Amino acid sequence: MRFSEYLKRASLVGAFFVSVICGFPVLASCPAPGPLSVVDVAQVIDGDTLRLTDGRSVRLIGLNTPELGRKGRPAEPLAETAKGHLQSLVAASDHRIGLRVGREARDRYGRLLAHVYGADGGNLEAALLRQGLGYFVAVAPNTQLVDCHRAAETQARQLKRGVWRRPPIQSARGVGKAGFALIHARVERIERNRGGLWFELDGPLVLHVPSQHASVFTPRQLKAMEGAYVEARGWIVDRRARARRDQARWLMPLSHPAAVFVLP
Repeated sequence: MRFSEYLKRASLVGAFFVSVICGFPVLASCPAPGPLSVVDVAQVIDGDTLRLTDGRSVRLIGLNTPELGRKGRPAEPLAETAKGHLQSLVAASDHRIGLRVGREARDRYGRLLAHVYGADGGNLEAALLRQGLGYFVAVAPNTQLVDCHRAAETQARQLKRGVWRRPPIQSARGVGKAGFALIHARVERIERNRGGLWFELDGPLVLHVPSQHASVFTPRQLKAMEGAYVEARGWIVDRRARARRDQARWLMPLSHPAAVFVLP
């Protein structure tokens, strides 16, 4: 039986779960980390956000796509392309998708955090990452698919697809605004205190791992990073209003080692 036919038949009996093993074909990469619920998509908001017919908004886990233009600001390069590609993936599944909600179920905006799968069993986040239409992100505790999402991005990066044709990587010394960023920097020292881990860089930016996530970083990883050049990614916060004079103005919170790695 085709999966699209399976979904139509299942919809007649109300809410249900589709097992990864039984009834939902799964591609070789990024298998679902548990059973999936099947839902209907009403609208694709942007490259990493959907709205369901029941009114809920879904933010895809492990992916950050370029921002659409809002409040007079122009769209970032490839933002419309990412949205269009997600629209095509959803349409190919007759606007019905498999949903696996993350361990942390909602973000600060109230959106549902979930991995999303098409009718062919393919993970939609990985599909966008493989085309270079977004950046891999790792935010604990929703890190079950970190390895395959990172592999999907690596493929796009090696082939210089999408955002990787001219990757917007900046030096820590050049940080001048809040928001998502990819940073290259030298780690001058790493300090540990009750607040967690603090990576002091060669610029006005500090990487911070809160204490509840610090144990995920092994002593071996920390030793390899100290004094090395790294690439880090995440959302930069401006802490000018509360930072002391001797503290860096900009802060990038991290919660998983996949968000920072030593450059070769």
